[in-house]
Amino acid sequence: MALKPEPTAPFHSVQYALRVLETISRHADGVTDATIARETGLSPGQLAQMLSMLRREGYVEQVTDGAYVVGESLLLLGTGGDRDQALRDKLQLTLDHLRDSVGAAVYISRYIDGEVKILHYADGPLAPKVNEWAEFHRTAHASAVGKCLLAQLDHDGRKDHLSRHKTARLTSRTITNEKVLFHKLDSQPPTVPVLDLQEYAVGTVCAAVPITAGSTVGCLALSMPLEHAHRLRQAADTLNRRAAPVLLSLAI
Repeated sequence: MALKPEPTAPFHSVQYALRVLETISRHADGVTDATIARETGLSPGQLAQMLSMLRREGYVEQVTDGAYVVGESLLLLGTGGDRDQALRDKLQLTLDHLRDSVGAAVYISRYIDGEVKILHYADGPLAPKVNEWAEFHRTAHASAVGKCLLAQLDHDGRKDHLSRHKTARLTSRTITNEKVLFHKLDSQPPTVPVLDLQEYAVGTVCAAVPITAGSTVGCLALSMPLEHAHRLRQAADTLNRRAAPVLLSLAI
């Protein structure tokens, strides 16, 4: 299975964020934004946005003289305790904040060994998760998650997936024609959220954006009941803008 060579905006943002974190980590006594900009090559505008995100996520802190130091979140991840548990806790906290920000259940999914897998999610009383009435790994052609993952595969990867999981009609809106589906996937801009408008389940709308780095295909998604469909576009845009912190939580 090969990936389509289309790096996404969140991936590039995470590359920059890691570069900033590496620079700050090298300066134990703190470092100014001017020095960070010089050592990372980021413009003042790019750096300001990056530092704002990293402060919000707790990865860096700004001390009284204006210098930046490593933040509590990064210190916890670097301690000798259970790093894996710390990473999971940080990721869940990031997802919980994102759920509250978009007002919808949110999910992280990966394409692993030829299958769609939901690895993490955050839901709540006001943001119920999707009822998995048809197995997600068998219905990639119909869901925003599945289509977002398939869009990141090459033609042979998609053919292989659909040879094992046929395009069943789940609702009247489900695309079952493989040629039509592939055309839709090829026409999907990599930085625009993929939408599911009752294709997987009647009464549910979803959106997904890619969060792929290296050879692992992944996506960040949200779902909401049909009565909130008027908020879907705005929520999807917020999801897209907030994808970088989630990917960063996975990358550190």
